Amino acid sequence: MSLIEEIVAQADELAALRRDIHAHPELCFEEVRTADVIAAKLTEWGIAVHRGLGKTGVVGIVHGRDAGASGRALGLRADMDALPMQEGNTFAHASRHAGKMHGCGHDGHVAMLLAAAQHLSRHRDFDGTIYLIFQPAEEGGGGAREMIRDGLFTRFPMQAVFGMHNWPGMAEGQMAVSPGPVMASSNEFKITVRGKGGHAAMPHLVLDPVPVAAQIIMGLQTIISRNLKPVDAGVISVTMVHAGEATNVVPDTVELEGTVRTFSVAVLDMIEQRMQQVIDGICASHGVKYAFVFERNYPPTINTAPEAALARAVMQRLVGAAKVLDQEPTMGAEDFAYMLQEKPGAYCFIANGEGDHRAIGHGGGPCMLHNPSYDFNDRLIPLGATFWVELAKEWLGRSTPTLARSA
Repeated sequence: MSLIEEIVAQADELAALRRDIHAHPELCFEEVRTADVIAAKLTEWGIAVHRGLGKTGVVGIVHGRDAGASGRALGLRADMDALPMQEGNTFAHASRHAGKMHGCGHDGHVAMLLAAAQHLSRHRDFDGTIYLIFQPAEEGGGGAREMIRDGLFTRFPMQAVFGMHNWPGMAEGQMAVSPGPVMASSNEFKITVRGKGGHAAMPHLVLDPVPVAAQIIMGLQTIISRNLKPVDAGVISVTMVHAGEATNVVPDTVELEGTVRTFSVAVLDMIEQRMQQVIDGICASHGVKYAFVFERNYPPTINTAPEAALARAVMQRLVGAAKVLDQEPTMGAEDFAYMLQEKPGAYCFIANGEGDHRAIGHGGGPCMLHNPSYDFNDRLIPLGATFWVELAKEWLGRSTPTLARSA
């Protein structure tokens, strides 16, 4: 494995920074302390700082020695919010705030990008500009969208943007990237079936919404099996059903809620249209009314091929071709998708390790995202930071730093 010597030498300091952020988690659009820590470090290293995009977002600017010559610029993005969940770990850097936890590794993402920022500020042997994007509210708040609305790409003009996420279950030392869709769109729906309630012993006097709702649940599944092309991918999951208060009373209404995931907007359009038709037809046949609300949240995350190829080449140089995997698309969602709708780029993955974190000295439990025993693997920070430095300089087309060999 090839790592930047200077970053490796500061591994303990970087891990301490990451653990400090882990101990003080902040939810979406509340990342004030986290943003303060980031801005202070960037300022300490002589990096210009802009704050307030997407409420709590931070953007650092690193100009190369010949920044004006080519006009080239790219963005490197790290998310920084925590999850609304209770941490189960008992190590010294466990969350100090009840009901809040860095259970997805955003603390590690911040640490990797800060480590890269420090090195880039000291070694400006590149032509162009690197924008360091510390984004709030990835976990459901659409922070990327809000930063864009606040002028991210107009105030900081860049030709490409890259993001990276840790990935549990992959062996430590591996990385992954692929062109095309890598994460799905995230969408929610709510269906309210309105009938006429009454005594359960007199079904002929009611309009029972319960069997209607049951038919809708089954009917929605035929959209995937009979309307979607077999080579495409989509998920419709009804995850909540609410009805009734007593065993001998037919309720007036049944509420169904759930999620839809796709890798393309065209498939999403088809699913929403067919859901409307299925619900309308079933309800009409039973003489009941309904309300259907479909909310589109995050779009699919789609990597552009040239940027994915560049990221793969850098990964192979760092960890070897055998340890660079194709990223299998996942139906999870990621709001970095908003940035990729605006600019070419790629969303990359770095392995967080396999199995129990106790095996790698973290004192936690299963190595799973959004798990109360999760903890980011600090040994990834030098690799992730080296990747950011190498990727930025490769994209900007100039020299690369001196690398050290690491087992």
